[in-house]
Amino acid sequence: MHLDDAPAPVCAICHNGLYEHELTHQACRPCTERVDRDLTALAGPDGLYARLADHLHPGSSSGGPTVSGSRTAPLPLRVEPLSLAARGGVVTVLQTWLIDWHDLLGYRHPRWDGDLQQQCDQVVKRLRVLLPWAAEEHGAFDEFARELGHLRRQCESATGGERPARRFGVVCTCGATLRITIESPAMRCDTCLTQYDREGLFHLPLAERRAA
Repeated sequence: MHLDDAPAPVCAICHNGLYEHELTHQACRPCTERVDRDLTALAGPDGLYARLADHLHPGSSSGGPTVSGSRTAPLPLRVEPLSLAARGGVVTVLQTWLIDWHDLLGYRHPRWDGDLQQQCDQVVKRLRVLLPWAAEEHGAFDEFARELGHLRRQCESATGGERPARRFGVVCTCGATLRITIESPAMRCDTCLTQYDREGLFHLPLAERRAA
């Protein structure tokens, strides 16, 4: 195959073509900046992670009074913000990615200090420092970006922020229905394995809605 026949490099996240100054990276600048914004949104005293503690009681995310102070509010508790705030939720997911990045770089295992809020701030800060490397070198940077974006949307939904984007169906050329949102950057059909970029997805016909 001639060099001229080689496919043009595309962003691993949005699958749009890369500019000349982006050719050493897997992700385009807008997608990398969006990942950085998602990280930034989670951390800090006013970040999405900190706000989870104020939305543990039923009704606290729908305009009702929020619960301030203790993170050990009495039951009943809302499961979604609790699962995101607890160990195994947001902080653990981010720490797992940072461990993976450190391993690939040959760095020492990262240390976690303080409570979960402090650990959240620490891991976000470190991930942001390593973000340029990951956008260029990490083989699963697109997976990291998708998982991070999903975490942010979950936190926004649990804290009364932006609701998750509504899903709708489009029909693949093989006849299978793909469930996408207006934010979907790309998707592969599980039936025929056809890969669609964002433009391709939105040129597919809408699936018929089933009667209730």
